[in-house]
Amino acid sequence: MAEITPNATDARGRVRLRVTQIASPIKRRGDQRATLIGLGLNKMHRTRELPDTPAVRGMIRKVAHLVEVEEIRA
Repeated sequence: MAEITPNATDARGRVRLRVTQIASPIKRRGDQRATLIGLGLNKMHRTRELPDTPAVRGMIRKVAHLVEVEEIRA
């Protein structure tokens, strides 16, 4: 997982993260599948731009082995 620093911000000054699913949820626990769906990822190589909030960071941490994270630089 990429190191996240508070430098990438959107127009309102909030940090944004680009999350890409890089591994399949097949043979993973159900809660990990549900977390991917909660992040808006349910198929390989899909990408979502999400706000950097504690809730999103916690979800990313739970499935860090299945996703790749990048900061979006403004």
